[in-house]
Amino acid sequence: MVESVAFEGDTALITILLTISGCPMRDRLQSDISNALSKIPQVKNLDLKFGVMNDEQRDAVKKLLRGGREKFIPFAQPDSLTRVIGVASGKGGVGKSSVTVNLAVSAAKQGFKVGILDADVYGHSVPRLMGILGKRPTAIDQTFIPVEAYGVKVVSMEMFKPERGDAVAYRGPMLHKVLEQLLSDAYWGDLDFLFLDLPPGTGDIAISLGQLLPASEILVVTTPQVAAAEVAERAGRIAHQLKQHIIGVVENMSDTECAKCGEKISIFGSGGGLEAANRLAQLVGADVPLIAQIPFTSELREGGDNGMPIVIADQNSPATQAFDALIQKLTVRSKSLVGVRLGLA
Repeated sequence: MVESVAFEGDTALITILLTISGCPMRDRLQSDISNALSKIPQVKNLDLKFGVMNDEQRDAVKKLLRGGREKFIPFAQPDSLTRVIGVASGKGGVGKSSVTVNLAVSAAKQGFKVGILDADVYGHSVPRLMGILGKRPTAIDQTFIPVEAYGVKVVSMEMFKPERGDAVAYRGPMLHKVLEQLLSDAYWGDLDFLFLDLPPGTGDIAISLGQLLPASEILVVTTPQVAAAEVAERAGRIAHQLKQHIIGVVENMSDTECAKCGEKISIFGSGGGLEAANRLAQLVGADVPLIAQIPFTSELREGGDNGMPIVIADQNSPATQAFDALIQKLTVRSKSLVGVRLGLA
């Protein structure tokens, strides 16, 4: 994108070629370049000009982004070192999207390269939770660069709708195509983790994920309510049928401390997470742990409304500590690495 750099006295003359004339990155580029040059004492002024790439230049960029290959899903390749984790639930309202966002931001905070694919095509809420409402990805024909916030690359169906309030009314085959395009058309770069916020239930997207990314793993989210745990089991059941590894169960909205007396309060009941884990363990014939319990806190909800995840807003919150501990568990593989291809150069 940098066509030329020159200096006349204390003035920097820079020309940047945008991918398209209406590139949404223009203001950010102007800001980033100005900030970078402000650290150089010899540069007092900036003369920044913007041009637009021609077709040949855009094709060269697309080829560079795809590594010289035609369109493909990088995470489905045998040499991919990215862990793809789908965050699933049996029904809505259990805080699955909040868990996805805070997990991803916690991982980025700990130094990992992370992405989120908001695969809940009908009920996408990740842009609000990440504070990027109205942001559009930078597009180069059929390739686009995800929006980044808190060190996490984000792609959501909301970013491609003409208006935020527009409804998405797609049938099954179209949903499969949408998921495939969001995975293949985005330039994710090298990720350590890709979290997928899956729609609730056992519909088309859950099945397509197992087909498009057979090596993906599943985290099942439920609440402490036993009735919710019975529904959550179904999300794990479809993952098991698709031969996906179930990492464990995350119990959201768990016991919280009373602000006055410090006693534990079970607002949403108790035992649901353990019940779901036991049911899934019987189903798969192996241990499925209750891997995390996220305490209920109003700050978690407020952070979602404000676009400031609690793992950023309050480092000392019990919920933040629970998310950070869960990332620590996810980074330790329990399986043997014998016969597994390692990314060593």
